[in-house]
Amino acid sequence: MMQDSAKKISIMSTGIPAPHSRSVIPFGTVLSCLLLFFVLIVPGCTKEHRVSFQGYVEGEYLRVSSPFAGQLVSLAVSRGMRVARGDPLFSLDQTYEAAALSEAEQGLLRAENRLADLAKGLRPTELAAIKAKRAQAQAAYNLSRIEFARRQTLLRQNVIAREALDRTRTNMERNAAALAQLDAELQTARLGARVDEIKAARADVRAAREHVHQARWRLEEKSQAAPQAGLVFDTFYVVGEFVPAAYPVVSILPPGNIKIRFFVPEKVLGTLALGQKVAIRFDGATKPCQATISYISPRAEYTPPVIYSLETRSHLVFMIEARPAPKDAVALHPGQPVNVRPLRSDA
Repeated sequence: MMQDSAKKISIMSTGIPAPHSRSVIPFGTVLSCLLLFFVLIVPGCTKEHRVSFQGYVEGEYLRVSSPFAGQLVSLAVSRGMRVARGDPLFSLDQTYEAAALSEAEQGLLRAENRLADLAKGLRPTELAAIKAKRAQAQAAYNLSRIEFARRQTLLRQNVIAREALDRTRTNMERNAAALAQLDAELQTARLGARVDEIKAARADVRAAREHVHQARWRLEEKSQAAPQAGLVFDTFYVVGEFVPAAYPVVSILPPGNIKIRFFVPEKVLGTLALGQKVAIRFDGATKPCQATISYISPRAEYTPPVIYSLETRSHLVFMIEARPAPKDAVALHPGQPVNVRPLRSDA
């Protein structure tokens, strides 16, 4: 027994198995297997690390505001809602703008009526008065002409002096001039105002019409609708608060404004191009979705704190942005981490 124990101790200390123990794999074989494992597995891991990058979801928000200040009187949406294009979002107090529009419309009506009045000429009663005066002048002229002819006959008979004939002629010519004057006045009354006055009146109508357009635009801008379909990301005021001019009230995130932002090392930058497809994976997705590279940063986001060299330029990373299709972007949320894998052009 003591000899057997000593023999076992000797075997354990030397590491040489006893002749009757199980066979052991040689150390060289184990080393070869390990080297083969690293040759096959490690390059695969390295390759996967090179073509797969971590990124996150970013959104470009539409901040809807009114160019005019006012008290918020209605807010038709809340955070988390989805709106279609043209859906009402909010309204500000419109009391002042409604009054200004009414005033502008009255000014337009006044300008149009003035133009119509100038184009018509005198009223019918005024024309009738001029016609009556002309009839009187016509009668006076006819009488003076008859009297002039009678005086001519009397002068030839030496019944009257030539002086009487001259007075009759003068009276006839005066009546003829008065009749011509009334004819001109009647013609002018039918023409209306002068051309320059009508042009000025038409310009006033155009200016009043533009004033109405401005007032109506101001009134409409106090109520805003969704410029695009999307998700109501946030609201910044509650009903009753005063909203300054141009301050956003509602923030909307359209699906087309969602993008993926990720960073690639300098060695990989040359393999990517605008329009190239990338695969996007994120937690909870059953299958990856595709996005299209829309922007490649022309400068490095991070630089090493030393002078560029062949050893340090591998530390540079460049920002890449890719945009998914709107139908896929609905499932993405700003700040969400994603995994980005570039695809080959034939993928």
